[in-house]
Amino acid sequence: MIHPRYLNYYGKSNMYLGLDYGTSEIKALLMGDNGDIIATHGLPLSIQRPQPQWSEQSADEWWRVTNDLVLQLRDKVGNFKWAQIRGIGLSGQMHGAVLLNENNDVLRPVILWNDTRSSAECAELEQAVPDLHAITGNLAMAGFTAPKLLWVRKHEPDIFAQTKTVLLPKDYIRFLLTGKKVSEMSDAAGMLWLDVAKRDWSDEVLAACGMDRSFMADLVEGSHVSGSLKADLAEKWGLSPDVIVAGGGGDNAASAVGVGAVNPNDAFISLGTSGVVFVVNENYRPAPQSAVHCFCHALPNRWHQMSVMLSAAACLSWYCKLVGVKEVELLAEIERLSDEQRAQAPIFLPYLSGERTPHNDAFATGSLHGLTHAHGRAEIGYAVLEGVSFGLADGVRVLQESGTQISECSLLGGGARSPYWAQLLADILQIQIVTHKGGETGGALGAARLAALACGGDETQICTKPEINQIFNPNKKDFLPTRYAQFRKLYSVEKSNR
Repeated sequence: MIHPRYLNYYGKSNMYLGLDYGTSEIKALLMGDNGDIIATHGLPLSIQRPQPQWSEQSADEWWRVTNDLVLQLRDKVGNFKWAQIRGIGLSGQMHGAVLLNENNDVLRPVILWNDTRSSAECAELEQAVPDLHAITGNLAMAGFTAPKLLWVRKHEPDIFAQTKTVLLPKDYIRFLLTGKKVSEMSDAAGMLWLDVAKRDWSDEVLAACGMDRSFMADLVEGSHVSGSLKADLAEKWGLSPDVIVAGGGGDNAASAVGVGAVNPNDAFISLGTSGVVFVVNENYRPAPQSAVHCFCHALPNRWHQMSVMLSAAACLSWYCKLVGVKEVELLAEIERLSDEQRAQAPIFLPYLSGERTPHNDAFATGSLHGLTHAHGRAEIGYAVLEGVSFGLADGVRVLQESGTQISECSLLGGGARSPYWAQLLADILQIQIVTHKGGETGGALGAARLAALACGGDETQICTKPEINQIFNPNKKDFLPTRYAQFRKLYSVEKSNR
């Protein structure tokens, strides 16, 4: 959309374009010099699931949609002098494996972050590299990039033999934008080949995968320049070839920059396809024993801890599609329930794609426990929201057990549009939840901010917290702790019965 107050925008200031490569959508955002959002636009992506546990996308589709998206946004902004864009920033879904041959052709569909086929290879990697946790700061998880390459080496040896470069999703787009094979620290940390403390590739972990540094992109910080727009593409898009492309960030680190989570103990929850609790640290603080992620931030000299659940708002989308109702209608029905009805709702396990934090269980499955004739669409819908919220509570719990203190969280992503869900999170987590105006733009805004930083901007002026939309203070609900205890016990019972 274009914000009406910018219809007569004076166009002499610089502008910055943020491109955010999500799982279901690519978003573009144009930001002015003063940090205001000038315009946004998004286009959908498709996902292929050819076998159970598999999740793949087409890199060709990313590029086609990118070109359509950019040209449509250019048409939208019209008189805003599109040509005054100085920098482009990239944000992207993490862990995806884009495999290129010596001619830089993509060899196979991209294996995504929520693909869990490589669980056996995780165990093999941990055995092959005894110091893996100390080097990478993380457990080997099926969603990470390194186990994917071990799977390809084992099951698709012809593809592995042709592979000369492995790029992350946003970094493949960067290659097409600039001709440069470059990544940045926050996204690279999620590949499981980075020495996260040193912010450099680990030769030891690469060797364990039959690889070396020649397979990998060069590394920059997210707020630094990674290259310039290719001349032919600049002409096609109506931009100057002097436009720089910033390092950018993995989706959550970029979202952190977008919401101003750049200082130690700043925290946010992202309710998107996946669910994330993100906390900024001034030092490298791994806690792999609880399946907590420890990655580099997109800004220099900072790291972050993160708990991740694989299916969050995706659970709500799944249920709405299953019963044929729009999300806004279901949320209205759920709000009309009494606390007594909520207390008697089924218990929902949200593990529709396996789970990471705290279980690191690629074979975990979702379930509804305690379903009766008395339960209708709204009660089951409540169970879905509550189950996702309990999954996030698991993440907050293990972060706190690792020594990280969280007293307030910003809420981002599509789920942030629901005040009811925000209040439910505050009540379950017993912390203050804050939503921000434009909070759904997360990664795209962060990417644009990183572009502004790469063009010489001042972090203290650019990486501010967006205007608060609403504050949700926690209430005590007696039935919630009881139901959370049932939720935790139910996972243990189901796992033992496999």
